[in-house]
Amino acid sequence: MSAPSLAWIMAPLLIPLGTAILMLLLGPLMRLKARRAFSLLAVLAQLSAALWLLALVAQGDILVQALGDWPAPFGIVLVADRLAVWMLLLTALLALGALASAIEGTDTASRHFHALFQLQLFGLNGAFLTGDLFNLFVFFEVLLLASYGLLLHGGGARRTRAGLQFVVVNLAGSTLFLFAAGTLYGLTGTLNLADLAQRLPSIPPEDLGLVRAGALLLFGVFALKAALFPLHPWLPSSYAATSPAVAALFAIMTKVGVYALLRMQTLLFGPEAGGFAGLYAPWELVLGLVSIALGALGALAARELGLQIGYLVILSVGTLLTAFGLGSAAALSAGLYYLAHSTLAAGAAFLLAGQIAQRRGVLRDRLESGPVLAGAPLLGGLFFLSAVLLAGLPPFSGFLGKWMLLSAALDHPAALGWVLALVLGGGLLAVVALARSGSVLFLSATGSPSRATPPAASSALAPLLWLLALCLGLTLAAGPVSTFTTAIATDLLAPERYIEAVLGLAGGSH
Repeated sequence: MSAPSLAWIMAPLLIPLGTAILMLLLGPLMRLKARRAFSLLAVLAQLSAALWLLALVAQGDILVQALGDWPAPFGIVLVADRLAVWMLLLTALLALGALASAIEGTDTASRHFHALFQLQLFGLNGAFLTGDLFNLFVFFEVLLLASYGLLLHGGGARRTRAGLQFVVVNLAGSTLFLFAAGTLYGLTGTLNLADLAQRLPSIPPEDLGLVRAGALLLFGVFALKAALFPLHPWLPSSYAATSPAVAALFAIMTKVGVYALLRMQTLLFGPEAGGFAGLYAPWELVLGLVSIALGALGALAARELGLQIGYLVILSVGTLLTAFGLGSAAALSAGLYYLAHSTLAAGAAFLLAGQIAQRRGVLRDRLESGPVLAGAPLLGGLFFLSAVLLAGLPPFSGFLGKWMLLSAALDHPAALGWVLALVLGGGLLAVVALARSGSVLFLSATGSPSRATPPAASSALAPLLWLLALCLGLTLAAGPVSTFTTAIATDLLAPERYIEAVLGLAGGSH
């Protein structure tokens, strides 16, 4: 691969990092309009870089960049394969909608909002591109530090409480991450993922227990990041407390944990891993199914729309881990398709919840009857579409993803009954919960719209419409998208090419 092509691997990192540094250095001198313009241009540039990388890896090429010309496993390695680029593209598409929403006014509480936003993207993109376990920890810390600031953006007692919980839980996860990484390094002598994949099958018998303990500790860390049962309670209150734009961006945060679990499952603990083969899959399947049930029940019991969407995020994480726990190419493909759908649909739902809360005065997004909303017909129609997407009803992308998952489950008769019951039952409870919310917010409303809550301006709704349009595009392009996710699944189940691309690197580029 040519040097110009390899340089594109660095673009998703250098663009947000450079933008954030520029904003921090020039913060007092930059007007709000300038910060908005720089931030928006940076996200558009990241989207362009992701699209170009997609073109480079679409046929199965794997781009590897060894920083400082230190070859793997001795140096820092960035790897762009189809899975990593799929996540980069999804992040950029979601970030564009979230940033456009913040520019409508919620970014005014602090001049550091846009710098934190870009640092969050730097951490996210780095987590998807890194080929090293320790640098995955580093990028996790970058995105988490940025997320602390974004979560607290705007202040208030509720956000402070949620932020404290968020910080404590994730600091505990970071500590466990270090313990897990240290254990694996002490026993294997490497943290490069490709090198780990080669060394694990030959671990001496006396070290098998400790390595397995370190790997399962790592599973717990990623399960915490993904908000998988029983490590999920932090998510709904945190996401409901922050601003709608930040909550929309956070829809990709749980997917970082999901991505890490999928990468480890297929690269480190696949069929060739000896005594570690299939280490994660049973845990993913069982905990994924339980997460579906708890997410659906939480959504049914929620008394605020933001909390309800948070529980539906947990339900979607459970659905993803159920797909990945099944382990077949068809199941992985279904999960990757549903991952894109659930991220975009949740982001749109958080933006819609913000629009509704803004127009209900002191009631905010509480599921209590109130006055008729200004612009109720339009907001009601958007709520209906969002509910259909979140619940996975036909004919949209959520239904297609679940249908592909259930089709894949037919090849696993031992798990088929549980998968059918919980995926379909969870979807039914989500329908009931969202129908109740829509009835309370729109059908039970009485009186005239308040003059203090004017109809939504087209610019305020544009970010929401962008994310909904992406969900509809995912539906219309289901054929080519599912073909691409099947190609990703095929790559994941044949990790030899990834290992060869990284460890066969000569002179720092491949």
